Amino acid sequence: MLEAWGEANFAAVVGLTGGVLLGLAARLGRFCTLGAIEDYLYGGNDLRMRMWGFAIGLAVVGSFSLMAFGLFDPAESFYLSQRWMPLASIIGGGLFGYGMAMAGNCGYGALARLGGGDLRSFVIVLVMGISAYATLSGPLAWLRVAVFPVENNMQTSAGVAHALGGVTGMSVSAIGIMIGLLIMGFALAGGGLRHSKSAIFWSAAVALSVITAWAGMQYVHDTGFEDMAVVSHTFSAPIGEVIMYGMTASGQTLSFGIGSVAGVLLGAFIGSLFKGHFRWEACEDPRELRRQILGAALMGVGAVIAVGCSIGQGLSAFSVLAFSAPVTFAAIFAGAALGLRQLIEGFAATSS
Repeated sequence: MLEAWGEANFAAVVGLTGGVLLGLAARLGRFCTLGAIEDYLYGGNDLRMRMWGFAIGLAVVGSFSLMAFGLFDPAESFYLSQRWMPLASIIGGGLFGYGMAMAGNCGYGALARLGGGDLRSFVIVLVMGISAYATLSGPLAWLRVAVFPVENNMQTSAGVAHALGGVTGMSVSAIGIMIGLLIMGFALAGGGLRHSKSAIFWSAAVALSVITAWAGMQYVHDTGFEDMAVVSHTFSAPIGEVIMYGMTASGQTLSFGIGSVAGVLLGAFIGSLFKGHFRWEACEDPRELRRQILGAALMGVGAVIAVGCSIGQGLSAFSVLAFSAPVTFAAIFAGAALGLRQLIEGFAATSS
């Protein structure tokens, strides 16, 4: 199959498939990072937070089940192969969360809204992609490397399951599956999620996007000749990669990240048409646009420092039980809470 399709094209199809699921989940299942946090803090509703928990738990179960059958090696992912820097997770996650509140969406959410015709999100996507690339390999890269040097992880305890396996002697895959089931059980402990078949279905779709990504990219890595990295969905640097590909396609090849971004746009477009929600929208308030541009820039920088965004760390890294995942997600939550509080207090002061 790889010989007929080409490794890069096959990787792009894997990304596209999972991206479509994510786009549909955002538009039809209301799966959204900032929306979940806002509902929890100000709406007294934890349904969407529990959806996140269920998606994480199922992704963990699926990823370590793949490992049990020899179809995926979590240690191949850069979430486990690079040395974890807690300060990078805290600072990067905090910047990302605060920027997400200022922009009104994370990168994934902005792509989903853009697929529904929101041109304000087009600005967010562009600025986030450019700032991510500027931090990854552009003029800010030297500062990032100086403060947060990237090093390969030489430890065997690359993640929670691996560490526990080293201590107890138990199977790493069995430990991962048990932890995943516990997370799912905790998410289902709230009656709201248990009684919402739609919420469970779309949470499962999100988890499936991650599981298929790991399985598909492991297959390419094991059977291809290009030693392609084993990756899953994240929406910071891949958005910049799409921008670069759009300008220099003749000198580049497709990739998983490009397919993933395109898939979210396609899935969101289909979902918005299905719901009858597609409509062109633009920003009419210069202050709002200024805030969104600043937020998008902070998200791009923060995601690169933290080695992942709300999806990259909050879902993909969580699925392999990387040490960085819960810390980064907590920092994103804290940053978003601070940003939302400032916005709400500012709005209240303006109204009065």
